[in-house]
Amino acid sequence: MKIIFFGTHDFATTILQGLIDSPLFDIEIVITQPDRPVGRKQELQASPVKLLAEKNNLSIGQPSSLKTYNLKPKTYDLFIVAQYGLLIPPHILNAPQHGTINVHTSLLPKYRGASPIQSALLNGEHETGVTIMKMDIGLDTGPILLQKLLTIDPDDTYTDLDKKLAVLGLQGLEEAVPQYIEGKLNPVPQDDSKATTCKQLSRDDGHIDWNKTSQEIYNQFRAFTPWPGVWTLWGDKRLKLLDIKPTQKQIIPSKVIVEHDILRIGTKDSSIQVFELQLEGKPKMDIKTFLNGYKNISGYNLR
Repeated sequence: MKIIFFGTHDFATTILQGLIDSPLFDIEIVITQPDRPVGRKQELQASPVKLLAEKNNLSIGQPSSLKTYNLKPKTYDLFIVAQYGLLIPPHILNAPQHGTINVHTSLLPKYRGASPIQSALLNGEHETGVTIMKMDIGLDTGPILLQKLLTIDPDDTYTDLDKKLAVLGLQGLEEAVPQYIEGKLNPVPQDDSKATTCKQLSRDDGHIDWNKTSQEIYNQFRAFTPWPGVWTLWGDKRLKLLDIKPTQKQIIPSKVIVEHDILRIGTKDSSIQVFELQLEGKPKMDIKTFLNGYKNISGYNLR
């Protein structure tokens, strides 16, 4: 099959590598987002998908928008999309002979939108999965070809789940696409009445509300690690919590208690223990190193 692959992030590299390795696919072009400035020096950085495509000597396109991007209709068999991150207009979606297929990281119609993995973790879901769907002009509204389920482990973070779902997504593609092309797998419309939508995340989503339960805060940590991360305020300084776990010890919400080099922070129903953190403007530290330098945090109320 002559295909074009659209993808940008780490998740998409697992899918792309599988397509490269498969005898089913001839990848004509890899389309990924433009290089972006990162870090304090704002140096341009290529996407993980671009790096993989370069390694495999694949043709690469990096349009800032697809609105005026031209691909000859019916020249290709199929387009495959995985965490691309930019809007794909109808003239692109409909260009290949068999349309455009997307690997979406939820069990649609639940969690349509930009943050399905994070939303599942934040809401304490015990199960999620991938949906192989045919794309239309709506936001993850296209008909479903195949779904695969995955159990969420209690300590799974976004990074863990992203990797597991990438492997599952590749399996789903390899199973669904040949049957779809041969006409043996018909797209099934979604039930819009059961749809939920998840939003684009911002840095503020990581701000901890200490009046929530320990499990709710831990779910927030699992969902937002590594980005945007979870944080609280100590005075006027942002304090990032890089490794935490719920505990049974009862502490007043937001209050910090330090006992024998163990730092706990009170929540609505108990507390969380902090193992690694980073104060604004400082390097990340394990808790013992932090407490050696900041002995006055015990008894303080965070916000």
